[in-house]
Amino acid sequence: MSLSKIDAIETETEQIDQEKYLRQATQYYTALEKPLKYGPVIDSLTDLITALHREFDTNYVNIEMVNHIMLSYKSNPKEWRKYAKFDRYKYTRNLVDFGNGRFNLLILCWGEGVSSSVHDHADSHCFMKMLKGDLREKRYKYPHRTEEQLGNIADDQLVETGETPMALNDVAYINDNLGLHRVENPSHADTSVSLHLYCPPFDSCSIFQENCKKTTAKVTFWSKYGVRTKLNEQ
Repeated sequence: MSLSKIDAIETETEQIDQEKYLRQATQYYTALEKPLKYGPVIDSLTDLITALHREFDTNYVNIEMVNHIMLSYKSNPKEWRKYAKFDRYKYTRNLVDFGNGRFNLLILCWGEGVSSSVHDHADSHCFMKMLKGDLREKRYKYPHRTEEQLGNIADDQLVETGETPMALNDVAYINDNLGLHRVENPSHADTSVSLHLYCPPFDSCSIFQENCKKTTAKVTFWSKYGVRTKLNEQ
């Protein structure tokens, strides 16, 4: 077997190991409230991306450090404006960095009054940072996520657990162990922009109706690296 094929197999194996580790970490990780004292200094979006690649260059990713990196960055529109692509009728998912397949960094753009469906995150970590404007996050229990919940959640309704406003530079964190969420721009006059990190990356998730009916939705990119994607490239 050629060395190139061996390297490819080893890389694939490492990625599988990291993905397994990250999914296991969703069972216990909650979130940091403020940056770590010993973490890297993040002065720019480039610093953020470089630091993320450094953290994901190992099978055993320090999720606290990833959280620190997202908390430490201060929004600078000159750095992210080229990625911010809006659609008049829905929010958009704009790829900033593919993360070598180990994470995805995206900018989501929210028009006035636009919201997402109630959805999960396919057993991945989701960090969301405000870059412009305001968002409101509503959280819900994950229906029948565990045996303990089977007798506590009605089959015909979602149970809301909280609502949190997000302002400039705030960071929210969620995984499926913490529940589902719905994100909306509460303003009917101003747009909002947020920076999202997903790890491991996923190409589909589950969306939920009020009666707890679940369907699978494919997630796509409205643009990649600042360039509008074609339908067959999303």
